[in-house]
Amino acid sequence: MAPNGPWLTIIGIGEDGRVGLSPAALSALDQAEFVIGGTRHLELAAPLAGRSQPWPSPFAEAYALILARRGEPTCVLATGDPFHYGVGAELARLIPAEEIACFPQPSAFSLAASRLGWSLPECECVSLHGRALERIIPHLQPGARILALSWDGSTPGRLAELLKARGFGASTITVCEALGGPRERIRRANAADFTLAEIDPLNTVAIDVAAARDARILTLAPGLPDVLFENDGQLTKAEIRAITLAALAPKAGELLWDIGLGAGSVGIEWCLRHPRNRCIGIEERPERAERARRNAQELGATALDIRIGRAPEALADLPAPDAIFIGGGASEAGVFDTAWAALKSGGRLVVNGVTLETETLLGSLYARYGGAMRRLAVSRLEPVGGMHGWRAAMPVTQWVVVKL
Repeated sequence: MAPNGPWLTIIGIGEDGRVGLSPAALSALDQAEFVIGGTRHLELAAPLAGRSQPWPSPFAEAYALILARRGEPTCVLATGDPFHYGVGAELARLIPAEEIACFPQPSAFSLAASRLGWSLPECECVSLHGRALERIIPHLQPGARILALSWDGSTPGRLAELLKARGFGASTITVCEALGGPRERIRRANAADFTLAEIDPLNTVAIDVAAARDARILTLAPGLPDVLFENDGQLTKAEIRAITLAALAPKAGELLWDIGLGAGSVGIEWCLRHPRNRCIGIEERPERAERARRNAQELGATALDIRIGRAPEALADLPAPDAIFIGGGASEAGVFDTAWAALKSGGRLVVNGVTLETETLLGSLYARYGGAMRRLAVSRLEPVGGMHGWRAAMPVTQWVVVKL
């Protein structure tokens, strides 16, 4: 039987502890029979009337503890705004919203923006807490203002090293420590000569991005320069890649299967189109898979999940994709049939072929499923002795189809 009204209270608590809580939040906290949160949160909220427990390890075990108390007054303590990179959203996936009461505090992003006088809607907000540092790379644009949640006290220094290595050494890094409490401290340094030490583990990093002329900036257009991708020749070239991305038509939050990953260029650019986009790349050669991994890290495409294996066997049990790109192995038995069966209704499938055998297959698939076919040919100007001439790349036959 469903409880009558909220039984779970999620309270955002700041560094000022109970003093910063509203009367309603304090009342809910004091009436809770069970309180769970980080050790720091429990200390900030003390004294507690109910039984308390710090988050268990692994963290996921906490959800079972909370769900087991359904209908009983229970409180979860979190940092700042529990629904902004916090535990609130995960709990709301498990518990109906009408059974939850939430009392948020200003998020770390809000506090940092207010201290710096920055307009929050004009900032790029990124969480590096438990996430790869390279997530920040796509946001490194000239003149950008970035707010990043740190993993620990080492994050600001590591960010400074990354910025220097990519040509952003002139950027100003502001480290905001323990915001909203008695230990609050704000310090600044240039990335190029960053020497701040003894940084509090609870910190938010603000970056005022300044790019050198030779900074490695990821443009916002598809078809990134080929030189950005380490490869062994198995690379969808920039011009063809841009057309391929357009044919795949990525939308926010979608999943791509990149079959025959190679250097990973198409899957990487898919992920860069939107922060919530994901790609599963299938590559049977381990050395190519590792190369694609390095490319994804270098370009900040942290949502590329690489699976080493051979299609179609490697496609078993993968989550259904919104789009599929087959850049290699299309003529292998069962690859198309398995991919097509897994593709969601309304999903897009794009196949690029350079061999006569693949082109013949695409012709038969076009006759059966429809879609559109085109042949793409690119010539690049290259030196010929002391002069220049056009060198043609192998033409690519591309089939694009939408699953009804």
